[in-house]
Amino acid sequence: MGDTANPWLLLIHQIPPRPPYVRVKIWRRLQALGAVAIKNSVYALPASDQAREDFEWTRRQILEIKGEASVCEARLVDGLTDQELRAAFVAAREADYRDIVAEARAVARGLGRRRSRRPLAEEAAARLETALARLERRVAQVGAIDFFGAPGRETVEGLLRDLEARLVPARSKPDPGRKAARSAGAHRGRVWVTRSGVHVDRIASAWLIRTQIDPDATFRFVAAGDSRRREGELRFDMFEAEFTHDGDLCTFEVLVRDFGLTDAALAPIAEIVHEIDLRDGKHARPEVPGIERLIAGIARSTTDDEERLRRGAVVLDALFSFFRRRRSGAALTTEA
Repeated sequence: MGDTANPWLLLIHQIPPRPPYVRVKIWRRLQALGAVAIKNSVYALPASDQAREDFEWTRRQILEIKGEASVCEARLVDGLTDQELRAAFVAAREADYRDIVAEARAVARGLGRRRSRRPLAEEAAARLETALARLERRVAQVGAIDFFGAPGRETVEGLLRDLEARLVPARSKPDPGRKAARSAGAHRGRVWVTRSGVHVDRIASAWLIRTQIDPDATFRFVAAGDSRRREGELRFDMFEAEFTHDGDLCTFEVLVRDFGLTDAALAPIAEIVHEIDLRDGKHARPEVPGIERLIAGIARSTTDDEERLRRGAVVLDALFSFFRRRRSGAALTTEA
């Protein structure tokens, strides 16, 4: 962010109705900047020196076509809240990531059986390299305007890693970082780092870490795109993390797999988290809508990540207890 105390920049414009292509040109320019429309002809960006420069260039383009435009700093006082506007930015990037996910899955389907270790034919490998390059460019473009860390980025990264593994068989590319993280005692009493603005997968993964993996864990929250490593830290559910999405697995599922967690009560929780996070229809569990609303309510009620983890843990503790009792055949009783 810039030095301004006002967190947002607004571009307010009027564009001549003709020729019609100029409106499309400006609209595409604003989309490329990642700007969000908050009213007709009013677009917002998080305040920064780069955003100011981008809006100033757009303003000049509008003036050149005989339109009118102003750039101003803004602080939301009434009506639309900062949290609602941030959510609009996240929703816009989530839509972009969903499009990339759909394309990546189409590429994967075209390769046939997903986990096959047989090397691809030369022609198929060339097509895959081309598709990967295209997808990676799109991810980079969306990532550059993903100001608040939309969770769909991890889904995309997991799918791309899965496609890359088809070019080089997994057995020829061991992951020493992940192996070290799973070694005896290496994950105890660690600092676990993830992106701020935690939602379902990060909330559930933090609960899993504290209850099943590292009871002395502490958590540090960083801005989207901050992938800097510090000695002794482990990262999860973020770009280039030790534990994050892998193919069609969410981070919670990856942690269960990588740490060999076998408690049967974790399986239905993993399916619920997967479906809320990835929305791919893989697990049609009846609990999904209710848990999704609970997590959304937690996220809307506070921006404090530790508080979100605390409230989410209450929900997950109850789920874990419920599934454990159901798996063991224990009777569920209610009191009047």
